Amino acid sequence: MKYVFFLNMGGVNELDECEVFLKNMFNDPYILGIKNVFLRKFVAFMIRKSRLKVMKQNYERMGGKSPLTEITQSLCDKLNSKTRECKFDFISLYVPPFANEVFAKYSFKKNDEIILFPLYPHHSKTTVTTSLEVVQNELKKNQNPAKIKIIDIFYKNELYNEMIIKHILEKKKEYDYKTLIFSAHSLPLSIIKKGDLYEKHIQEHVSILKEKLKNEFDQILLAYQSKLGPVKWLEPNTSDILVNLDEKALIYPISFCIDCSETIFELGIEYRHLAKSDYELIACPNDSDEFVEFILNQT
Repeated sequence: MKYVFFLNMGGVNELDECEVFLKNMFNDPYILGIKNVFLRKFVAFMIRKSRLKVMKQNYERMGGKSPLTEITQSLCDKLNSKTRECKFDFISLYVPPFANEVFAKYSFKKNDEIILFPLYPHHSKTTVTTSLEVVQNELKKNQNPAKIKIIDIFYKNELYNEMIIKHILEKKKEYDYKTLIFSAHSLPLSIIKKGDLYEKHIQEHVSILKEKLKNEFDQILLAYQSKLGPVKWLEPNTSDILVNLDEKALIYPISFCIDCSETIFELGIEYRHLAKSDYELIACPNDSDEFVEFILNQT
C-alpha cells in the first residue's frame, strides 16, 4: 500500500489557533535563524505577542479561519476517490493536524511505501527542508518500517505548468487584462545569501511561464509579498507594484498550491485599497481536476 502525505505549513482552523501558529512558526529555527535556543524563544515570544491581535483581526475578516485545511481535505478526498492503490492524507507543520496525530491513524507495514509530498513547487529551507525534517523525525520516533519516498520540487514539471497556463488563460477569457503579475511569497535576503535556492527557482519558473505566455500579455511581472519586519526582503514588493500600476492586471500566486491567508486575505482583500488599478486574483491549483491529475501522475 502507498500512503501519500501532503506537507504544508497549515492554516488556522479557528481563531484560538492563531497563537499556536505564531508560536510554532517563530520557534522554527529555519524561520527564525537564531542559533541560541533561549534567545530564539524570547524573540519568538515577542513577535507572537506583537502580531497576535492583528492576525486575529485579519482572520475575522476572512470568516474566522483559513481555507487551506478544507481545500486540502477536499483534494485528498478527490484523490482517494480516484485510486485504491494510494491513501492520501495531509500534515500541517504549525497547526493541527500535526504529524503525530496523522500517523497515529495508520499501521504501516514493511511492504508499504510512505510518500512525502511537500506542497511547495520551489525549494526553500523555510518550507521544504523544515517540513521534511519534522515529519521524518516523527516517523523515526515511531520506528516506522515502511519505505519512504520524497516527491521533489516540481516547478519545471510540464504537466504542472500546463495547468498554471490553463488557469491563467481561463481567467483571461473573463478579464482581458494585458498585465500579468506573478506574486511569490518573499524571503529575507539574509536567508537567500546563505544559499537558499528559493529565489533562483522562482525566477526560473517565471521565465518558463513567460515564454509560454509572451503572446498573451503586454507585460509579465514578478513581485514578492508578505514582507515582515525591518530587514531587507526579496523585491519588488507586490504592494508597491500595485500602487504604481496604471493597467488592470491579473495576479497569479506562483509560490502557493493551496489558497491560504496570503492569497485570500493579503492579495484578495488587503492589497485592494492600495492598488491604483483594478486587478483579478487567480485561484491556486487547490483541488482542481488538473491538480488532481498532476498529483496522480507523480505518485
